[in-house]
Amino acid sequence: MSGARKGPTFIQLAPWIYTAALFLLWEGAVRLFALPVTFLPAPTRIAEAIVQYWGPIWTNSLQTLYTTLLGFVLAMVGGLAIGLLIGWSRSIYAGLYPLMIGFNAIPKVAVVPILIIWFGIGSIPAIITAFLISFFPIVVNVATGLATIEPETEDILRALGAKKMDIMIKVGIPRSMPYFFASLKVAITLAFVGSVLSETVGSNTGLGNMMAAAQSRFNVPLVFAGLVMLAIEGIVMYAIMAWVERRMTGWAHRSSM
Repeated sequence: MSGARKGPTFIQLAPWIYTAALFLLWEGAVRLFALPVTFLPAPTRIAEAIVQYWGPIWTNSLQTLYTTLLGFVLAMVGGLAIGLLIGWSRSIYAGLYPLMIGFNAIPKVAVVPILIIWFGIGSIPAIITAFLISFFPIVVNVATGLATIEPETEDILRALGAKKMDIMIKVGIPRSMPYFFASLKVAITLAFVGSVLSETVGSNTGLGNMMAAAQSRFNVPLVFAGLVMLAIEGIVMYAIMAWVERRMTGWAHRSSM
């Protein structure tokens, strides 16, 4: 007969406990210092705004999630391909890597107006911005995984008759997979930043557009409601990427937290 089922541990409950403590402190500080709602709304006021404006919040949340995921998928495919290309040879690495660093250093808020000129106001600039801001971590991690192959391993494989493609397929790509899946957790959060940034500057839909419109009307609780929805979407997508990482690269981790 199996033993009694154990309840959740403190570590499992810690995220909920800390989140509840944060909102309680927030609520208490707002009430204690009598902060105006236009400066910092209390969590209860934000919850009221979510209920009051649930229709547009839900619609715009789905739109932001759609543009973010589409840009993220493009970044995942493109980042993996470019990372493998850069890690293929030192000459390609030396030639392309500085260009990518320079492009990544350009603030994406300066790129969004150009995308709007090219593609107009809508979802396409948001998708491209999400792609541009999230693919660089994927490229760096994949290239790092390939670049850290031990020279001794390559020498042994070449001595056994392995060609460059054999080393890449049998050693390089499997070695880079933990780096690749780990980078997805960072990339998905950055993709949300890109989507909201573009939606704020030039879009008729999405949480970024909704928050910009609410800000112009001094509806601060609705602005914070949009931020809460973004945080929830980001946490959920991060958790999904972490689960995918554990499923796909569990063999690479000898221990876990």
